[in-house]
Amino acid sequence: MIESIRSPQDLKALGKNDVTALCGELREEILRAVSAHGGHLASNLGAVEITVALHRVLDAPRDRILFDVGHQCYAHKMLTGRLGGFSALRETNGLSGFPCREESEYDLFTSGHSGAALSAALGMAQAARMDKSGAWTAVVIGDASFGNGMVYEALQGCAQRGLRLLVILNDNEMSISRNVGALSEYFARIRLSRGYFAFKRAAKRVCGHIPLLGRPMIRFAVWMKELIKRTLNQRNIFEALGLEYLGPVDGNDEAALESALREAMATDTPCVVHGITRKGKGYQPAEETPERYHSVPPFDAARGLPERADTESFSAAFGEALCALAEKDGRICAVTAAMRDGTGLRPFAERFPDRFFDVGIAEEHAVTFAAGLARAGKRPVAAMYSTFSQRVFDQLLHDAALQKLPLVLALDRCGIVPGDGAAHQGLFDVGLFSPIPGVEIVSPESLGELRESLARALTRDALTVIRYPRGAEHAYDRSVWRECGDVFTADLGETGPRAAIVTYGRISKNALDAAQTLGETMRVRVIRLLRIHPLPTESVREALDGIENCTVAEEAMRRGGIGEALAAALPEIRVRIAAPTDFIRHGDTASLTKAAGLDAAAIARAVRAADGEK
Repeated sequence: MIESIRSPQDLKALGKNDVTALCGELREEILRAVSAHGGHLASNLGAVEITVALHRVLDAPRDRILFDVGHQCYAHKMLTGRLGGFSALRETNGLSGFPCREESEYDLFTSGHSGAALSAALGMAQAARMDKSGAWTAVVIGDASFGNGMVYEALQGCAQRGLRLLVILNDNEMSISRNVGALSEYFARIRLSRGYFAFKRAAKRVCGHIPLLGRPMIRFAVWMKELIKRTLNQRNIFEALGLEYLGPVDGNDEAALESALREAMATDTPCVVHGITRKGKGYQPAEETPERYHSVPPFDAARGLPERADTESFSAAFGEALCALAEKDGRICAVTAAMRDGTGLRPFAERFPDRFFDVGIAEEHAVTFAAGLARAGKRPVAAMYSTFSQRVFDQLLHDAALQKLPLVLALDRCGIVPGDGAAHQGLFDVGLFSPIPGVEIVSPESLGELRESLARALTRDALTVIRYPRGAEHAYDRSVWRECGDVFTADLGETGPRAAIVTYGRISKNALDAAQTLGETMRVRVIRLLRIHPLPTESVREALDGIENCTVAEEAMRRGGIGEALAAALPEIRVRIAAPTDFIRHGDTASLTKAAGLDAAAIARAVRAADGEK
């Protein structure tokens, strides 16, 4: 069945049994592709029927379909002519794991961050209204995304007669971890009313068959329902904001979803269709532990995910180190934004539940909330992925640094991040946060340095950012480094012209490998920084010791990075910068590092080029 679907138009003639079979095949293909290449599994399995129903009811790409975050777009990609591309899902030059404008006309908005899709959809719906095109805009938003404030900023602008906008609430009771907070409890209460919606639909069908009186009876019932709701103040939040609301409906029942969507399109006001889905549906391990199957590496689908590897990651080391420090200091608190497990904070949450705060997908709130804890005498550590920290610049500047508060921002997944693509690269934090007055940014290269950096940061009475990569530290002999003031140096090669490589973090190993290669014809000093802002200029100057050929290699964007800062601080030194200058797409770490010019061979070429410019 799935092989016969070349475009969404092919869906419209399918009968009920064919649709059911297609949904099963889509799930099989999702499981096959994700187990082979890694990716987002549980969320995609749960959203199959929603995707099929939308494409059967709407006329894409004339009608626009957007996915908030994009964790649930795999079925959409297969139904829009990209089934064959799943053999290279998330691989270099293969299909993106998220909606991607460059990939297809059916992907209306490149996504990857939570909470933005409704604002974009509202803009598109307003444009369609102005153009009088008659096109619909539909946006699929998970219940966890409703914890993001941007959603409510958009919701308050949706209530407009004649605006062809559908909001599909994909309610699976999950974000990455279990949903938290009052909103998750609110949606749980709404779920209890699903019997009412089924009764309403049945009553409407019965009344519709009564000659002459049927339609007036329906209109009277709707009027009476609204009167009673207003009298008893029983409208839900969507209705209170002026939107129509249909649901809850079984979000894994394609026929019921189609019926609800068609009913929503018959209204003259933007409508929320509330679907209850099961995250991981169709694959028992993902149904039982959906948080474990949110984003997964390649695995054996028959056996499920293996037990956690013995290799210690930066995330795990951070969590363990924070627990050890919290044992000694009762002021230490941990704050995260729906990423307890991803940031390594599960042990902290279990050992210190009164000092652990998961605020949901609300990074801005997480930082200002942590600032409030700091102002009240606590020692908060806010942990999130680098890519999501792009949202918190204002909070760090205004609510932490301006207040001169002791706050630690622990940034996971810094530098190049494989698989998830441009929206998830951790390359922007250095240039983004270094202009903040009083901030200190450190980039540990090893797990030991991470532990030491965290302990030191918790003694500072100012904002500290600790950035570290995904995965484990590189294994090599670290005795090559010797401390030189505020930097570390390693010397390779004994003859020929002198050159230096200044670097930090994970790619320090690449810089050493480059120096090893160059050491046959050059004397190369690798200078590694731990603190990258404020830049330890004098220590770097001393370490350069008359060397004029200096190449800076950094796993961050060139603009605003240490290369620019070093060139400005040491104008007498010829500085060549090796760093990304554009968005980096998806692929494996080695391929992306090479494409960014940060592998050992590329760094060596940059040093030779700088030497040739003398």
